Amino acid sequence: MSPHAHSSGKAQAAPVTIEEIEVRGHIVDSLILPKILDRILQMGGSFEIRECTIGSRRVDQSYARIAVKAKSQEALNEILADLVEHGATPVHLSDAQTAVADMAGAFPEKFYSTTNQATEVRIAGRWIEVADQEMDCGIAIDPKTRTARCVAMLDVMPGMQIVVGYAGVRVTPLERPQGELLFGFMNSAVSSEKPKAVSIRAVAESIRAARTAGQKVLLVGGPAIIHTGSAQHVARLIEQGWIQTLFGGNALATHDLEQSIYGTSLGISIMEGQSVDHGHEHHLRTINTIRRVGGIKSAIDSGLVKSGIMYEAYQKGIDIVLAGSIRDDGPLPEVITDMLEAQRRMRESIKGVGFALLIATMLHSVATGNLLPGWVKVVCVDINPSTLTKLSDRGSSQTISLVTDVEPFLRSLSAELTGLPR
Repeated sequence: MSPHAHSSGKAQAAPVTIEEIEVRGHIVDSLILPKILDRILQMGGSFEIRECTIGSRRVDQSYARIAVKAKSQEALNEILADLVEHGATPVHLSDAQTAVADMAGAFPEKFYSTTNQATEVRIAGRWIEVADQEMDCGIAIDPKTRTARCVAMLDVMPGMQIVVGYAGVRVTPLERPQGELLFGFMNSAVSSEKPKAVSIRAVAESIRAARTAGQKVLLVGGPAIIHTGSAQHVARLIEQGWIQTLFGGNALATHDLEQSIYGTSLGISIMEGQSVDHGHEHHLRTINTIRRVGGIKSAIDSGLVKSGIMYEAYQKGIDIVLAGSIRDDGPLPEVITDMLEAQRRMRESIKGVGFALLIATMLHSVATGNLLPGWVKVVCVDINPSTLTKLSDRGSSQTISLVTDVEPFLRSLSAELTGLPR
C-alpha cells in the first residue's frame, strides 16, 4: 500500500454561496412558493426553508424565509434575479442600483428587465411603486423626486438613471383571485369545452365591475368581427357606453366602412352571405372614397357613413388607435403607419384600462398584451386556439382564453350588457 493512500482523507465539498430570501402573501394557494422552490432547483441551486408560517384560512397570508444555495456567487446572482420576478425579496435589503444611460434608445448593460407585475424599487431606504408598469422595459429613477417609472428602450435618453441588477427591486406576483368564482372558473388552459353562457356572463360582470370602478374597457378587434356579421353588436356596445378605447388595424376599419357604404365585407353581402358583382373591389373603393373626402370623420359628417363600429366610435368620441402593417391597402388616413408612433399611442391609451377584450386578431392582441400591466383582466376570444396560446406564451399570463366563434359570443355579450334580445 502506498504511504500516501490515506493522506488526502475525504474529498472536500465544493464551496457553497448562500443568501436568504423571504416571500409573503397567498404563496401557497397561488402556488407561488412551490414555483420559487422549483425554480431554485431548475437553475442548479438548492434551498433550505429556515422559517415557514402557513395561513390557516383563505384570507390569511403566509410567510417563508428560504436560504438559497449555489456553487458560485455568479450562479447565486442568476437565481436571485430570477426569483425576484416571482415575488422573492432578499432578507438583507439594499437600495436599487442605477447606471446612467450613455446614449439614446439603449439601456446600460445589465439593466433590470421588467415584468408586467406590480413592481417597487427601494430608494433611500423606502419602497417606491414603479409607475406605468409594462413588461420588457427598464426602470428609470428620478433621484430629485424619488419616483420611478417603466421606460421603453425606444424612449431612453442620455442621463437617465436606469436600474441595473435585481437588488432593491420587489415584485408582487398575481395571486389566485379570492371570491371571483365565475372568472376563476374560466382561468384554465385553452379549451373549446367551457360552458359559453357561464363564460360570457363572467365577461359581462367583469366589464360592469370595471366601469363601476371608473376604469376604461378596451376592445381590440380584427376584421373577422365584420366578416362574421358582428359589427352591429360591437357598435351597440360602443353606443351604450360599454367601450371607451378601441384598438384595431386598417382592415377592421376598412371592412366596417365597406359594410356601411356597400353592405359587404370583402365583397360578401352581410345580409345574404353571397358574393356580389365586383365585390372584391369594394374594400379598395372604400379606402379611396374615404381618402378623397378627407378621412373617416369627414365621411361621417357628410352622411356617407351612417352606421357601424367606426360610426359609433366617432359619435361617442372614444379613444381610437388604428395601427398599420406592411400588408395594408391604402391605408385609411387615420391609420398610423409609423410602428414606433403606434406603440406610443397604444401605450398612452391603455392608461386607466381595467378590462381588455381581444377578439380575432393575433398581432394586435399580442401587441396589446405586451403593453398591459398584469393586474388588468384580459379576455381573448378566437376560433383559432393558436392565437390564444401565443398570447399566453408571450407573458400575458393573466389572459383568459375562449375558443369560440366571434358572432355568437358578441351577440350574447351585447345582450347581457345592453338588455336587448339576442
